[in-house]
Amino acid sequence: MQTLKDLWRSRSLLWVLTQRELAARFAGSAGGMLWAWVQPVLNIAAYFLVFDVVFAMRMGENAPADRVGTFLIVGMLAWMAFAEAVQRGMGSLVEAGGILQKNPLPPVLFPARSVLASALVYAPLMLLLVLAYWPKHHGSWAVLAMVPLVATQVLLAWLLGYLLAILMAALRDVQQLVAFVMSIGVFAAPILFPLTMFPERWRWLLWLNPMTAWVLGYQAVLLQGQWPAAPVWLAMAVWLVVVAGLLSLALRRSRDQLVDWL
Repeated sequence: MQTLKDLWRSRSLLWVLTQRELAARFAGSAGGMLWAWVQPVLNIAAYFLVFDVVFAMRMGENAPADRVGTFLIVGMLAWMAFAEAVQRGMGSLVEAGGILQKNPLPPVLFPARSVLASALVYAPLMLLLVLAYWPKHHGSWAVLAMVPLVATQVLLAWLLGYLLAILMAALRDVQQLVAFVMSIGVFAAPILFPLTMFPERWRWLLWLNPMTAWVLGYQAVLLQGQWPAAPVWLAMAVWLVVVAGLLSLALRRSRDQLVDWL
């Protein structure tokens, strides 16, 4: 709660730092923020071209979508946004080490800045995704669920990014481990395949990936025009509480040593 109070009191500074973060990411580039959208857009275009146009692949009867590429795009965009936000948040404290050693600023500002900047980069892409899939669910009212889905995903990325930033400050090897987990994490969620295609007795393993609940929520809204089921919301709440608890523990344990680690 103290961390949230610090963040709220410094909200004006947070916005300034976020603007500077975005400017620094694309400094010296003629394309500016356009480059941040090139990779995800090209990935999405590649999925659609390869699976839907070239191979014309179709999914099974119980799948939430007919076309493979149409199905993949929903989960992949959410995963790319989550992975970038978490990894940038993870490295934020180490990057700001010099500033924190010289200024008594709340450390929470820097993971929040990095995650918020990434969220602002991906926000237009998520909006375009909603508009592109609008005809598929005929403008169902369930599209309103995208607001809490995106908001809670950003919250999860901030909590997890801040937790990993503290761990990385103590041990730099965390960066390599997380990069590996992120590279294989896309295969441990119903992003490349529907949940129903995974063996039922091993399906619980997919719920160990925090993004599984969010991906299922996006698929329900954009592909089926349905409000996410109650177990999806419950899983989201559980993950938020668990990560918040771990972050609280890490903050208490690192309060006196954090700046020294940096």
